[in-house]
Amino acid sequence: MKIFVTGGAGFIGSHLVRRLLKEGNEVAVLDNLSTGSLDNIADVLENPALSFTEGDVCDKELTLKLSSGCQQMYHLAAAVGVKLIIDRPIHTIKTNIYGSEVMLETAQEHGAKLLIASTSEVYGKTEKVPFCEEDDTIYGSTTHPRWAYACSKAVDEFLSLAYYRQTGLKVLVARFFNTIGPGQTGRYGMVVPRFIDSALKNEPITVYGSGKQSRCFGAVWDVIRAADMLMTSDDSFGEVYNIGNDKPITIMQLAERIIELTGSKSEIVLVPYEKAYGKDFDDMMVRQPSLEKVSGKTGFKPEYSLDMILREMIEYQQRKNEHFFENAL
Repeated sequence: MKIFVTGGAGFIGSHLVRRLLKEGNEVAVLDNLSTGSLDNIADVLENPALSFTEGDVCDKELTLKLSSGCQQMYHLAAAVGVKLIIDRPIHTIKTNIYGSEVMLETAQEHGAKLLIASTSEVYGKTEKVPFCEEDDTIYGSTTHPRWAYACSKAVDEFLSLAYYRQTGLKVLVARFFNTIGPGQTGRYGMVVPRFIDSALKNEPITVYGSGKQSRCFGAVWDVIRAADMLMTSDDSFGEVYNIGNDKPITIMQLAERIIELTGSKSEIVLVPYEKAYGKDFDDMMVRQPSLEKVSGKTGFKPEYSLDMILREMIEYQQRKNEHFFENAL
């Protein structure tokens, strides 16, 4: 099968590309490398079944050309990361909404199946846990740029479901919760790689807010497996699915666990949100998905515990640090 992946040089996208190639597919990747990197797919770039193009998903002519003949499409290209979203709100809104519009039109023209990647941020300030796909959403004020990302992805979802209902396009929406794994960068505010990097250097670990906010961290291999299972299911389209892990941990507990696993001498330092992201920053205390819907549709269950994936990430970062040190000598 020929498959088109936008954002295929990003963290989740690169792992998905490897899985699709391993399954024997031909994969065409489009990525503008704004947050992705060729380093993420360096090990498969020479694979004759992979074609990579540097470009923007908002370029419809290019997107149509590269995806010609594809039976499946994964749209992962988006503005991601708290820091990037706060720093570049215009980019966030335009990229997320128009990029998805282009992909929906492209999939319709080619008659291809399409997965649109969304986010747990769509739930906003919902207090009912675990989060279910049919729950109402509550957002903060439009004066808080944090919610621009959530709203832009919500529009993506509305548009995707409208295409399904009005045109019959085989499209589904995957709401990814916090996804982690080797190769993830802390450059855009991703908490786990940032904590690990600090711990391995015995530097202070910065926890924003009170540290009592809880998140559920899913292994990237579990996440892409669930996405693959949904795309190969005959009756999964026209729906929204939570994808991730459903075991919560507070950010303070996460920092403490990483210190323990690395044997670090790092101290934990609490920093107010407003100091890190500005006075208009807003957050939610709990983010926990119900996986009942995706499990009922595909039989999916997470295979990786948090400790398993943390150990993988720590080992990866240690090897990377050793390689950097050797090359510096």
